[in-house]
Amino acid sequence: MGWAFLFIAGLLEIAMALALKSSAGWTRLLPSALGIAAAVASVFFLTHALKHLPTGVAYAIWTGMGSVGVALIGILWLGEQATPLRLGCIGLIVAGMIGLRLSDPTV
Repeated sequence: MGWAFLFIAGLLEIAMALALKSSAGWTRLLPSALGIAAAVASVFFLTHALKHLPTGVAYAIWTGMGSVGVALIGILWLGEQATPLRLGCIGLIVAGMIGLRLSDPTV
């Protein structure tokens, strides 16, 4: 169950970042409120994941999911550049997350 909680927490982390991007520096109420709600929900699910998973592994994967997810959405939908260096760095983050997942003895 810990990995499911962690996956949900990561998705909510992505939602939080995108909502805060849309909040225009806290000047738009709905995106700001959604960003805060997503952040609280993300931490809630992360907390439940930490009951079952090693803290370092879970936290690194949580932040990695947020980083990779937001970077890819930026490239695919927000018009950000997909340079070879940027894509390579995203790949390194994904490789690190896979390595941490495989290192978990509860698998």
